[in-house]
Parts: sequence; C-alpha cells; structure tokens
Amino acid sequence: MTKVSMTVNGKAVSGEVEGRTLLSAFLREGLGLTGTHVGCDTSQCGACVVHVDGKPVKSCTIFALDVAGAQVKTIEGMANPDGSLGVLQQAFQDHHGLQCGFCTPGMVMSSAALLVENPKPTEAEVRHYLEGNICRCTGYHNIVKAVLSASGQTVAAE
Repeated sequence: MTKVSMTVNGKAVSGEVEGRTLLSAFLREGLGLTGTHVGCDTSQCGACVVHVDGKPVKSCTIFALDVAGAQVKTIEGMANPDGSLGVLQQAFQDHHGLQCGFCTPGMVMSSAALLVENPKPTEAEVRHYLEGNICRCTGYHNIVKAVLSASGQTVAAE
C-alpha cells in the first residue's frame, strides 16, 4: 500500500492505495464520492469522466497514484457552493438531458470541459465532443440542448 495525496473538489485528501487502484475506485471507494460512475471499465462509456488538472479524463483508465498531487474535480464539485445545482447541471435538468441518470455525471463533466475550450459550441461541435460518452436512454438530443443552453445560447423549442 502506498499513500496518495491530491486535491479533490478543492479539498486536500489522501489515502492508502495499491499500485493498481484506479482513480475511479479511489474516488468511489476510498473517498465515498459515488457520483463518478463506472459503466464499463474499458474506457468505452465515459460515465467515469472527471477533470484532472482541468482536463477531462476517464477515471477508469488512470491509476490513483498517477494523479498524486493533482487537482481533481468530480461531479460533486460541479454544484454551487450552497449545494444547489451548477449552471450545467441545472441545464440538464431543465432540458430533460437525463433519463436513468447513469451517464449524466460523465456527460456533465465532458460538457463542462467542452465549454471551457469552446464557450459557444455549435450543435455539431457538442455532438462531436460527446462521442466518447454513451447514453442508452436519451438519444442525445436533450443533452445537446442542455449544453447549448448552459453556454447561453437560445435553444429552439420542440
């Protein structure tokens, strides 16, 4: 076992991990941050996306020890300081961008990274950016609407 320390959602954390402990497992099991979902363990679904030093990373593909000293942000860190939903989370709710909710944390985290890179993406750009995230429920239409809305763009009514 090796001690690993990092900053998660603005708080310094540490824990003992085996060398093979994935970041997703450390977050969920070591820190109790269960918003990061694990859907496939093969980097296919995107449910486990978190930000590491500001970049989106599929946390099932990286060891916890590899992010020692890094800044990690999970879906729990996307809420406002008072605990209310952040802008992107609220947009997902307002535009029905979720059904079962399993993919939602990864979708929100990937979408947040897109909006940092491109604050006013087109629909095509949103769809392209989210290609690494699988949703089996929504058909993506309302997810795209939510991201466009969170970017401050007018979303056409159905």
